[in-house]
Amino acid sequence: MTTNRRFVMGVAAALLLGFSANVATAQAQTKELVIFAAASLKNALDEAAAAWVKETGKPAPKISYAASNALAKQLEQGAPADLFLSADLDWMDYAASKNLIKPETRISLLANRIVLVAPADSTAKVALTSGDDLSAALGSGRLAMGNVESVPAGKYGKAALEKLGGWDKVKDKIAQADNVRAALLLVSRGEAPLGIVYATDAAADPKVKVAAVFPEDSHPPIIYPVAVTKDATNPDAQGFLTYLRGAGPKAAFERQGFTVLNRLANAS
Repeated sequence: MTTNRRFVMGVAAALLLGFSANVATAQAQTKELVIFAAASLKNALDEAAAAWVKETGKPAPKISYAASNALAKQLEQGAPADLFLSADLDWMDYAASKNLIKPETRISLLANRIVLVAPADSTAKVALTSGDDLSAALGSGRLAMGNVESVPAGKYGKAALEKLGGWDKVKDKIAQADNVRAALLLVSRGEAPLGIVYATDAAADPKVKVAAVFPEDSHPPIIYPVAVTKDATNPDAQGFLTYLRGAGPKAAFERQGFTVLNRLANAS
């Protein structure tokens, strides 16, 4: 092989390697931001994400909504995501214990309330006081809730009913759903006469009405933490988290009925 030919082939190889590297870099830079978020965040987070795209010109993030327990388990099984927004502290703690998040990025972002909802045309009269019996209001129907052992809204609802002394009276009349929005849908469609959901879920569906609000001291505080995942690959992950703490998203969250906390996880 002549020197000139070796030189030409070497230049071609170098150009090919450079092109491949540039393609890989471009692919990394254009990879969409992937977010795992609790189902109850859908309306507010969709609004915040749309505003972020408009303000920054960046590609729209891909947001997967589900129950926090399902999302945490997916992360544990290796599902790719850059941010995790949970509807309770337990599942974020679980993710932290499995080394699935970057703990220094963790923020307690929002707070919520749980409420008892009924179809918008319901005439049911209920009161969430100590010893109150929901079974009479349910009649032959069931109480729609997220899974009471794993879905945050279901866990909060069960805790509240236990605190108020009403769990044993309704525990055999529960329609458990995979996430809180699925429980809301059962009531919205008239398939369940009552359901326990977040106040923000009730506000998002005109086909339901709030029948009663659970006392705040009847269940643990409802806090939504967010963190960048340990294996996040998108450079916009931290930037979007920072954006969520700003004035625009704050207004979006408050319009949906959330209380904005926006504090470091280890803050008092």
